[in-house]
Amino acid sequence: MTLYARFAANLDAILDALEGEGALPSGLERRAVAVEPPRDPAHGDLATNAAMVLAKGARTNPRALAERIAPRLAALDEVVGAEVAGPGFINVRLAPTIWHDELRAILSEGSAYGRSRAGAGRRVNVEYVSANPTGPMHMGHCRGAVVGDALANLLEAAGYAVTREYYVNDAGAQVDVLARSAHLRYLEALGRQIGEIPEGLYPGDYLKPVGERLAKEFGELYADAPEAIWLDIFRRTTVEAMLDLIRADLALLGVHHDLFASERQVQESGAVDRAFALLGEKALVYRGTLPPPKGKTPKTEDGSDWEPTELTLFRSTEFGDDQDRPIKKSDGSWTYFAADTAYHMQKLQASDELINVWGADHTGTVKRTQAAVQALAGRPALDVKIVQMVRLLRAGELVKMSKRSGSFVTLAEVVEEVGKDVVRFTMLTRKNDAQMDFDFAKVVEASKDNPVFYVQYAHARIRSLYRRAAEAGLDPGSPADLDLLDDEELGLVRIAAQFPRIVEAAAQAHEPHRVAFYLGDLAAAFHALWNRGNDDPSRRFLIEDNPELTSARLMLAGALGQVIRNGLNIMGVAAAEEMQ
Repeated sequence: MTLYARFAANLDAILDALEGEGALPSGLERRAVAVEPPRDPAHGDLATNAAMVLAKGARTNPRALAERIAPRLAALDEVVGAEVAGPGFINVRLAPTIWHDELRAILSEGSAYGRSRAGAGRRVNVEYVSANPTGPMHMGHCRGAVVGDALANLLEAAGYAVTREYYVNDAGAQVDVLARSAHLRYLEALGRQIGEIPEGLYPGDYLKPVGERLAKEFGELYADAPEAIWLDIFRRTTVEAMLDLIRADLALLGVHHDLFASERQVQESGAVDRAFALLGEKALVYRGTLPPPKGKTPKTEDGSDWEPTELTLFRSTEFGDDQDRPIKKSDGSWTYFAADTAYHMQKLQASDELINVWGADHTGTVKRTQAAVQALAGRPALDVKIVQMVRLLRAGELVKMSKRSGSFVTLAEVVEEVGKDVVRFTMLTRKNDAQMDFDFAKVVEASKDNPVFYVQYAHARIRSLYRRAAEAGLDPGSPADLDLLDDEELGLVRIAAQFPRIVEAAAQAHEPHRVAFYLGDLAAAFHALWNRGNDDPSRRFLIEDNPELTSARLMLAGALGQVIRNGLNIMGVAAAEEMQ
């Protein structure tokens, strides 16, 4: 149980007692009651809004209610003071021993500090990347890969059972184009002259090894054969080759999936028929026409080019969508939305909750997909995290990339240049739906303005401190008198103690960037404490002629380093042992 959860339980007990005494009505909704750090640390160690939340239901003044709660909080053994502030907030000051105990807990729990069972084993499917299998990963895929993978790590740390999934779009027209492109490279490998790659095909050199493999396997067998003979074979073979390439690219980023689900297999399994038979039983499927597109009117003699067509539709407006959605085309074939709905039905069979990490180009399909999932599950069960595009810069100049022209900058090239950890950390320095610039020069800059460097530098300084202590014959693991730590030093323990709360809140909100933000704040506080020793030698962490104080400060530094490592681990980033 976190420090904040423990005090929330104490507060609950106080509120229960007030109810028992008749000072509060029974059954008041308490979900909005919070125990959290005050915005200004000078106001105390903890703050609660209990009186503000409950006063209306209790038909009393918030400040008057706060003045009944505060003395009971002040009477707790661990509390040295509880004060009512403003209209009814309560600020609580804790005894220094609380922070001593928390420091020891960080060191004793080690890599487990911050992990919890808040998720109670709830099964969550996180689908991310899911790029069309038509080539290697580029920077357009990178951000979603990192956000999805870090979110999966975060959920696991908070006690959820997570499945990492990649949906392979291997049934659309784009994979037919891929197969034709591979056939051209197959002919090239056989020594045929192919000239310029025709418009509409994938021109990238990454298909040359695929063509060579196909030439080695099939020889001249399909060189002059009609497309209908070889298209399916080349499609399947090339998609698998692209998936091998994608897996290798993602591995460079430290990303691995548990499942690769095939759109083609979903369609061939009959899952689409089953999904819409189920929705039909719920009276959510009907024959009808859609309203005209924006700016169009029904076809008339005046020359309007839109004519209503009767289609099979899903009643997605019953679940918050803007309009009902077609599930069959006019030719009777299933729409992509129908296949996607069936895919989500399959995921629901093995999961309690679904999270999709999608690129900004999928924004328009969010409502309909959430509507379909809600209809199938009988409850809202899908959260979609939209990841905005990343602008790739080099010293401020835009780096242009075009997947279809074959001139794009690959994920592998970026990782090779700046390293996996820099890429992953940088991708989490902005909220997923905020625009991002990735400048090759800035992300490796040794500056406090670069959060990647600043957090890693904090950890490297702590590791260096431990090495210097060992060289001086000091044992960082020896017992220490934590009463020697001053209030400024205990202030860092207060920040470190927020880590378990950050993990739980970030997991609940599905926002892994919160961990990066938190680590930035912790690193800044540590550097400020470190730098005070530049002006005053007595404030340094390592004082050879004062081993007692040094031991206490080494314990503090060790605990901070542990929290940084634990946070970086959630982000999928290795902690730096030293900085060059």
